[in-house]
Amino acid sequence: MYVRRQSVRTIAIIAAAVAAVVAVLAVIVYFTVRKADRELAAPPAPPKPVIPVALTKKQIAALPRATTYGKLSEASVDTAPTSGGDGRILHPTAAKVVYAEPGGPPIAVLPVKQLGNPTWVPVIETRPEWTRVLLPTRPNGATGWIHTGGGGVKQDRSPYQVRVNLTQRRLTLLKDGHETGSWPVAIGAPATPTPVGRTFLLASLTPPEVTYSPLILPLGSHSEKLETYEGGPGTIGLHGWPDDSTFGKAVSHGCVRLPKPALNAVSRTPLGTMIVITK
Repeated sequence: MYVRRQSVRTIAIIAAAVAAVVAVLAVIVYFTVRKADRELAAPPAPPKPVIPVALTKKQIAALPRATTYGKLSEASVDTAPTSGGDGRILHPTAAKVVYAEPGGPPIAVLPVKQLGNPTWVPVIETRPEWTRVLLPTRPNGATGWIHTGGGGVKQDRSPYQVRVNLTQRRLTLLKDGHETGSWPVAIGAPATPTPVGRTFLLASLTPPEVTYSPLILPLGSHSEKLETYEGGPGTIGLHGWPDDSTFGKAVSHGCVRLPKPALNAVSRTPLGTMIVITK
């Protein structure tokens, strides 16, 4: 009888111990599952910004300048040449190093001014503390990355976009996506065609002596047939023309000739405004 009571007591103790272990395991499993659920539900941590390699003044001075006179063979070419972008533009308040890619090798320096005007370039892509912009150099469509995390830049937005259709020989001005004007224009002759792709309003120049146009609007693109023109680097531009019979024809050295109302309208758009030229 005594032995039997001991056996029952032992079984009860063992059962209680097993129950306690099961309860502990259940608690562990519960909190493990809850933790896993929380980890799955939590958004992934944002990527850490890439920091550029520090350059000495001597290294920066040795880099080519990203201007209409330059050529950057190491620059990546624009892969969306017909996109109008979203209107964002960037101005370097201090000369900024241009990189092939975020954290990659430096390829140029974007100066504060271009042709006596403040440098404004279109933004075509962004990453944390980095901005990719169109450049005013050869080849046409050259792009580069600027590190914006350290300051030295001002960013804004142009509500305007200019589209030039070479087949229709027509320029259309848009504001916030809505057409505000459309005019026939003259384009490059077959031997010196107007280059296609997206570029931008680089500068606004008033000639000291007016011959064919009171205003010249250089763009961030160049003739693909002429390495130089009248002593310049073959920069393509928008400008007026005194003879209205030229509009609608392919007769220029690559520039786009505008009637006076079109020239006046485009001249009021901010520097850096996107210009999209299509066939």
